[in-house]
Amino acid sequence: MRKDVRILLVGEPKVGKTSLIMSLVSEEFPDEVPLRAEEITIPADVTPERVPTHIVDYSESEQSDEQLYQEISKANVICIVYSVNNKKSIEKVTSHWIPLINDRTDKDSRVPLILVGNKSDLVEHSSMETILPIMNQYQDIETCVECSAKNLKNISELFYYAQKAVLHPTGPLYCPEEKELKPSCIKALTRIFKVSDLDNDGILNDNELNFFQRTCFNTPLAPQALEDVKNVVRRNMADGVKDNGLTLKGFLFLHTLFIQRGRHETTWTVLRRFGYDDDLELTQEYLFPMIKVPPDCTTELNHNAYLFLQSVFDKHDKDRDCALSPEEVKDLFKVFPYMPWGPDVNNTVCTNEQGWITYQGYLSQWTLTTYLDVQRSLEYLGYLGYSIIYEQESQAAAITVTRNKRIDLQKKQTQRSVFRCNVLGARGSGKSGFLQAFLGRNLQRQRRVREEHKSFYAISTTYVYGQEKYLLLHEVMPDFDFLSEADLACDVVCLVYDINNPRSFEYCAKVYKQYFIDSRTPCVVIAAKSDLHEVRQHYSLSPHEFCRKHKLHPPQPFTCNTTDAPNKDIYTRLTTMAMYPHMAQADLKNSTFWLRASVGATVFAVLGFAMYRALLKQR
Repeated sequence: MRKDVRILLVGEPKVGKTSLIMSLVSEEFPDEVPLRAEEITIPADVTPERVPTHIVDYSESEQSDEQLYQEISKANVICIVYSVNNKKSIEKVTSHWIPLINDRTDKDSRVPLILVGNKSDLVEHSSMETILPIMNQYQDIETCVECSAKNLKNISELFYYAQKAVLHPTGPLYCPEEKELKPSCIKALTRIFKVSDLDNDGILNDNELNFFQRTCFNTPLAPQALEDVKNVVRRNMADGVKDNGLTLKGFLFLHTLFIQRGRHETTWTVLRRFGYDDDLELTQEYLFPMIKVPPDCTTELNHNAYLFLQSVFDKHDKDRDCALSPEEVKDLFKVFPYMPWGPDVNNTVCTNEQGWITYQGYLSQWTLTTYLDVQRSLEYLGYLGYSIIYEQESQAAAITVTRNKRIDLQKKQTQRSVFRCNVLGARGSGKSGFLQAFLGRNLQRQRRVREEHKSFYAISTTYVYGQEKYLLLHEVMPDFDFLSEADLACDVVCLVYDINNPRSFEYCAKVYKQYFIDSRTPCVVIAAKSDLHEVRQHYSLSPHEFCRKHKLHPPQPFTCNTTDAPNKDIYTRLTTMAMYPHMAQADLKNSTFWLRASVGATVFAVLGFAMYRALLKQR
């Protein structure tokens, strides 16, 4: 909502503009009226909307046209004052004042206008018959108020309506000619309905309506009040209530009714609670709350965030197959202004045989987004209504910023759950195959991936000593001379070479010597395509000799040309190295360490899968 409101009063001389301001301030009609009142500010604590309000007077005899134009451009709402006993002042409303204001304001952001009929104490009749056609002709006119500065009639109401016209404008919500909500308002309220429909059955049941009411207005509805609301909808439309719950049509009808009855502040309260600004766009403050991520720290989702995302998955997994079909994914992202996931996502995370993102793959993608681009993750959680559903100040409450990596190294332990492995190697060395194998795809399945849908990331879970961790693989493009800081910043490095290509290892050796020889980042050499014939590498040292010289673990044979899913032991080893980098130069050379890690991972992977199956049955 706006921080303050600026009200400008204009009109013909002697219609009582200054008297209205002075009567409001002193609560009595002034004996002597100056040509123009000084600008006054009413403090927030004495206004109904709790917003500071500036009231500005205009005097033709004291101010130039240029000064008037400046005031028009600064005003948030303009009151055009006429005298109810002066026909000429009424005519001037349309012949002079409205055209003048329209010429001086941008067509797309016109200020709301209020027509003020002053001196109602001097006449027996109302001027409304004359004014109503004018109101119907000009959309910018919010309302008309008849008042008397002398009798103090409707003075405070006039300035309340002016405040309301700025803080709760009708224009963005409703089209008076069509007597219906505007498309942008329907779009915003439809998203709000979908977010509030916690079980995704297309109906707001009593529990969901009460949660919505408490969220927006800090008070639940009494059972009778709930029934009264539904009865109003029932009486006015056939399909507004279904299974004793409110449908989207019924929800939109209620808001139309609020606006038609002059209660548009109700709709605005709902819109603002769900993050919308005066243009019915989600605000930057709502979508991108402040979050500080110091250097060498990473961003992860916390426990509550995962619980929320699980509930979102359950809500849209209609057929309970623990995967999201393309239609279910589309339904999930209906609350977004665009589709955030492209076809590459299906090649970044685990999918089922049909290529649909599994429950594990879905959580992995969210983990990846949060790690790589926390601002985007905050934005996505904002569209889904995380802070509203979980009653948090903002989506930032869903994020854990990990401690500096240097502290982890000093303490020789980490609380992090996501570890990044950068995969480097010459073109054609098998990097993409290595990434896809992590997602359980053998060479045959990988061949189905279209080039334009290829992903340079793969993320899934591994188990290290019973702890579930995420390993994020990133395939770095093999441009030896231009490896950026991002290409080098990771927890563990994979240097991949093709055992069947004599020139493949040279790239790995050069990259290691230039970038990683003095680094504290653990490195592993992967002898890819190990199902093929091994040829001698055209390098001064063989891969085994190179590893021995530089105190690296021997090259790890790897192939994804298998009948079943490729072996995943290597990924457990990589995660272990990432978790315990201080041991990379010592214990990791010891084969028994690898054995313990691998056996531990296998046991817990089996246990984890059993627990996962049990959880899915419950869900």
